Amino acid sequence: MTGTRIETQLPDALLSRIEDAGINASAPPQQRWVDGWLLRYSPGKAKRARCVQAVAAGRLPLDQRLALCQAVMAGAGLPLVVRITPFSLPAGLDEALAALGWARFDDTRVMVAPQCPAQAEPVPAGLLWQPLDGAAYAEVVGALRGSPAAQREAHAQRLALSPVPYQGWVLRRAADGRVLACGQSAAEADLVGLYDVFTDPQARGQGLARILCSRLLAQAHAAGARTAYLQVDADNHPARHIYRRLGFADAYAYHYRSPAADPD
Repeated sequence: MTGTRIETQLPDALLSRIEDAGINASAPPQQRWVDGWLLRYSPGKAKRARCVQAVAAGRLPLDQRLALCQAVMAGAGLPLVVRITPFSLPAGLDEALAALGWARFDDTRVMVAPQCPAQAEPVPAGLLWQPLDGAAYAEVVGALRGSPAAQREAHAQRLALSPVPYQGWVLRRAADGRVLACGQSAAEADLVGLYDVFTDPQARGQGLARILCSRLLAQAHAAGARTAYLQVDADNHPARHIYRRLGFADAYAYHYRSPAADPD
């Protein structure tokens, strides 16, 4: 396996399963296969749902395959973006795109907790622990992020049609109903992923993200999950510190490349 292995010494077979689980959990309805690559073109915020997932070597020359992908993305009004992981194929894809002048961006870490934590932290006084369905969750996290309506709608659609079941939960202030922190879990066999963890900027520094994640993980453990994973920006040091306290460590890295000057 090529790519960056960072801290953990987990088997490649497990990391490959985690990569597959992450791809499954981000599946939008807008996707198709292009010569062995999974091409996704959702109008939502998540790049994993609007990029090329380079999962097979394919048979066409690289320039032809990129041209086919470019046509689809242009038709969807999106820039062409390729996600580069230690599992990307064909071998040397990252170097080939760099040689074409494609910019690298969004360095991301996949963190893994080999033993899914089973202990949930208590809910602080004055807060409520509540579940939300996919549509409500997409609206809540979109509002906290300031996402436009189209991205919120695309997120809700992706959650509703996901092949992997999501569970969304919030920590809500009882006095006025304000959501202070939110997060989702997506379970597949004995794996569970954490997604869309977000804390209201005005409520940060109170340990709410740690409490929320501990409860998501404990629920998943009770349902049979044994290994947990998540994806986080490499430079998001406050979040990475929280995840380390929960037993996560960097397992591998991925990034994106695009010929567009501003792929967002």
